[in-house]
Amino acid sequence: MELISKLPNLETTIFSVMSALAKEYNAINLSQGFPDFESDPKLIDLVTLAMKSGYNQYAPMAGVLELRERIAEKYELLYGSTYHPETEITITSGATQAISCIISAFINSNDEVIIFKPAYDCYEPFIELNGGKVIPIQLEYPKYKIDWNLVKQKINTKTKMIIINTPHNPSGRIFSKHDMLQLQELTKSTDILILSDEVYEHIIFDDEKHQSICLYSDLKSRSFVVASFGKTFHNTGWKIGYCCAPKELMHEFRKVHQFNVYCVNHPMQIALANYLKEPNNYLGLSQFYQEKRDLFLSLISTSRFKFVPSKGTYFQVLDYSEITQESDVEFAKRLAIEYGIASIPLSVFNVNNLDNKILRFCFAKTSDTLKKAADILNSI
Repeated sequence: MELISKLPNLETTIFSVMSALAKEYNAINLSQGFPDFESDPKLIDLVTLAMKSGYNQYAPMAGVLELRERIAEKYELLYGSTYHPETEITITSGATQAISCIISAFINSNDEVIIFKPAYDCYEPFIELNGGKVIPIQLEYPKYKIDWNLVKQKINTKTKMIIINTPHNPSGRIFSKHDMLQLQELTKSTDILILSDEVYEHIIFDDEKHQSICLYSDLKSRSFVVASFGKTFHNTGWKIGYCCAPKELMHEFRKVHQFNVYCVNHPMQIALANYLKEPNNYLGLSQFYQEKRDLFLSLISTSRFKFVPSKGTYFQVLDYSEITQESDVEFAKRLAIEYGIASIPLSVFNVNNLDNKILRFCFAKTSDTLKKAADILNSI
């Protein structure tokens, strides 16, 4: 049998490669984006309670209504923006499943989708699987600012969607109000859809404000917001997220969602609905992670790595150009094998694998882990 791959050029994800090296060489794993500490025991107890209370069969296709109501309350509280819990919010099996369904619902053969690189690595495969064409725009290190004149040049009659990500993984930059107003102006009076990946919305530093797309009425009318409980509540393995969008867009999304996963883990939804009754369970997250960012950067301040402090997410990029001119992929592998610390090379997320000698490190770790990691980085 001759097999013709729909993704012929796709290799094993760098996250799998680096995590495997970390395991093989017993390295401190600052590569893949997950905490090495547990969720709040209260939340875990709520899951147990939900299981013992009989919530062990299929949940409603769109998600438990009480959880969707808590999400609607959150958007009203934080952004003064309204999403109807019955028709405009859907619970998903993580943010990646939401992104997959959005792209599958709307992207057809030869539709163009603009993405900003370095970009989270799931965007492109989903676009290509649906016959779309990726239009990448490279963001320049170290500020990763968007050239909106270039974006304007890339928009044409084939442009179906623009994907944005703020706070931005992997760079740690955030979209400003100016960025959002530029995006709104460029897409005004068009049929261009926006997919706004906001999974790190509660992890933003230095008294900055998250510029959710729902704050801008014209953008909101054409946009999906994608979010993640896993990033917020330190339980990435639960794979529970959600998305919000105007009713007519969500109607099309659910056509795909119902046959993609149908529904999401029932007892965990019940637990999250109860946990979200107390907004302080997520409102303190920025301070929590800023303390970790500041600790990590203070610990490596005497190292040979250069950095601009991350403005959001729980990632920090480090410039190693004063240490070696090795490619970032080779240097990342050598750090794991020879020094016992795993990171992610940024070139794999860039246009034409542009190599700026940058590695991404996850600081969603205990203080002890960060201190051990810093000792290694300072020795290099």
